[in-house]
Amino acid sequence: MTLNLETAAAWMSDYASVIDENAAMLTDLDRQTGDADHGSNMQRGMKAVAALDPSEFDDAAAYLKKAGMTLVSTVGGASGPLYGTFLLRFAGAVGDGGKDALTAAFRAGLDGVVQRGKAEVGDKTMVDALSPAVDAFDAAGSLDEALNAAAEAAAKGRDEATPLVARKGRASYLGERSKDHQDPGATSLTLLLESAARTLVGDSA
Repeated sequence: MTLNLETAAAWMSDYASVIDENAAMLTDLDRQTGDADHGSNMQRGMKAVAALDPSEFDDAAAYLKKAGMTLVSTVGGASGPLYGTFLLRFAGAVGDGGKDALTAAFRAGLDGVVQRGKAEVGDKTMVDALSPAVDAFDAAGSLDEALNAAAEAAAKGRDEATPLVARKGRASYLGERSKDHQDPGATSLTLLLESAARTLVGDSA
């Protein structure tokens, strides 16, 4: 099984549905530490991505590149550039869509997010979910195992970041008061990888 145009579109479509279902929750998380707009911003961006016609693209790389550009142009705040950068870098390394290529693609996406957001593990951002997810993906054997391991590692990273004091983004302005609040970016990133594990494994190809 590989990532191809069909499965990439299924991934983005599923994620758009998940974001739509969880927009209120994401906005509520953001209300506690930020601008109270993460859910609505991601909802608007993923609705635009879901409206893309996969048949207009030659391959998964071209489609995901356009998805990334769409997020940059439609999602407000920091989320658009961060998620857009992730998909653009991911698309640039996706290659044949096999396990090795996707390992490189996820790593490239992480590097792009770190470079763009100047964040690292422990800063209480989406990186706290994405970085362990990429490591887990890399360490796993088959692609199915890797996708599931990445989703589980993202959720664990999200939860382990919750007790921390935020050091980046709007939440960092709260100082100690940011403790014990679940980070909205780490949450939406976990949803992205859970969506990948649902749509890119086994017979769904």
